[in-house]
Amino acid sequence: MLTFVPPSVTAARRGRMLAVLLTGQAMASIDASIVSVGAVTIREGLHAGDAEIQLIVSGYLLTTGVLLVTCARIGDVIGHRRAFLLGLGWFTGASLLCGLAPDATVLVLARIAQAMGAALLTPQIFALIHLHWEGAARRRAIGVYSMVLALGVAMGQVIGGLVAGADLFGLSWRPIFLINLPIGAVLLAIGLRVLPNLRTHQNVRLDLAGVALLTVAMTALTLPLIFGQDHGWPAWAWISLGCGAALLVVFVRHEIRARNPVLDLAALRPDGTKPGLAACWIVMGCYTVFLLTLTLHLQTALGYSPLRAGLAFVPYALGFGALSLTWNRYPQWLQNVLPTAGPIAFAVGAALLVLLHRDEWNPWSAVPLLLLAGAGHAAGYSPLIAQITSLVEPRLASAISALNATGPVLAEVTAVAGIGSLYFAAPTSADGLLRVVAAVSVLLAIGTACALRVAVLARRTTRI
Repeated sequence: MLTFVPPSVTAARRGRMLAVLLTGQAMASIDASIVSVGAVTIREGLHAGDAEIQLIVSGYLLTTGVLLVTCARIGDVIGHRRAFLLGLGWFTGASLLCGLAPDATVLVLARIAQAMGAALLTPQIFALIHLHWEGAARRRAIGVYSMVLALGVAMGQVIGGLVAGADLFGLSWRPIFLINLPIGAVLLAIGLRVLPNLRTHQNVRLDLAGVALLTVAMTALTLPLIFGQDHGWPAWAWISLGCGAALLVVFVRHEIRARNPVLDLAALRPDGTKPGLAACWIVMGCYTVFLLTLTLHLQTALGYSPLRAGLAFVPYALGFGALSLTWNRYPQWLQNVLPTAGPIAFAVGAALLVLLHRDEWNPWSAVPLLLLAGAGHAAGYSPLIAQITSLVEPRLASAISALNATGPVLAEVTAVAGIGSLYFAAPTSADGLLRVVAAVSVLLAIGTACALRVAVLARRTTRI
């Protein structure tokens, strides 16, 4: 059994720790989407083909999705502090390779390397928060963490548009990646000083058979979800999905019997964790596909530039951020209501926004609806993931971190592949957006039911 003995950490030091951890999370999240805005410039500068551009954009998501669970377990093996710093150094070095890439092939490989660093550093963040924060302090930390996690994709579009459009020092798209170098160097220097070591039993081992099963299963699942739609869902995509699902079942059975599981399924045993995680994953998947399709609609149907389309989501970010940072100060009864009310508010805000603004965008009336949708998204995620964390004992910090990191990635690529296909199959962009918001509303209703199940189980536990 793995036992953590966290060292004593002062409140001031925890504040510095959180700043380092969340800046690292922001770097990894932003780089997942920052390339999308600069794709056209990269294509022209490197004379890249469609397949290469697709790999540059999507290879990052594929690699992180495949490696997150394994990298979370590596944190148990070598220590979360060491894993975070190694991942950050790897990510920063790979960003330099991306910025200096002489051709598209090198950039594809450098992006995969960059994603490997992101996969190593990001699971350690939630695990360290779980281990070093408790009670109200943990809820506040998770609120800020949730904001950074969810808004990284939107911020990537805005920052990418600003940096690529500015053509800094005549370097065209390259500063998109090179901007990570000074930030990463400063974080490494500070992180070495403020992140505490965690003492663990030395008998923790990495189950290589489990790693192999999970890697193949996740690759088989995510590869068709990311690339299948662009190729018209050929037979290989469906075969790959079926094989991936079957291998995932084999992996779960292997983990139940393993002495040192890659993913300790004991994290799912407390009442409420499974429906709670499902609700969180649904909300994150709906957000990603809503952001993608609305951004495409603003650009293709309404003539917005990529930067202007990204800026249109600022009110959503403000709504999300305001609730993420304040929900833990609300009365307890209201905190209990937020996880079930949040998805409903998200669905109402998104549906009204599309119904009223799909043909003509009026910023003044769109702003309050975006604020509502963003606040609903935060309400459906932040309080719930904090509640789930409180149910799981510290020795399972890496397992719950892996589930919290990998689940949203799978939900996002599944939502984009499934619901996104409804958008692309529609005769017009406006019709596609209506289909998307209808599907999102149905999924958010399911998320509400899952969150309600968590509330019922919590009340039963309290009575007992």
